[in-house]
Amino acid sequence: MPRIVYCVKLQRELPGLDKPPFPGKLGQRIYEQISKQAYDMWPAQQVLIINHYGLNMADPESRKILREQMEEFFFGRDSAMPEGWAPEAAGAGPQRKGGGGAPRKK
Repeated sequence: MPRIVYCVKLQRELPGLDKPPFPGKLGQRIYEQISKQAYDMWPAQQVLIINHYGLNMADPESRKILREQMEEFFFGRDSAMPEGWAPEAAGAGPQRKGGGGAPRKK
């Protein structure tokens, strides 16, 4: 039976992680207060942050910045998802008129 946590990111009770995602206080805090569903949102956000800031994960300062951004993503003042938010069904992204693919340049 999965462990249930009150997820501060998604503002409801959901299955939690099986174990802390990494050692230390932040890893333990995530384990106790973030659902698996919310934690699974982090990789996409992580890539966005790394690319946006041009972070080099071999650089300790870049890892510190990413860790701070992770804490803000999960626990920051505006971290909760908007009221009424629901995750998209797997494989179902926004549908555009005329099919998929990138828009053409004119």
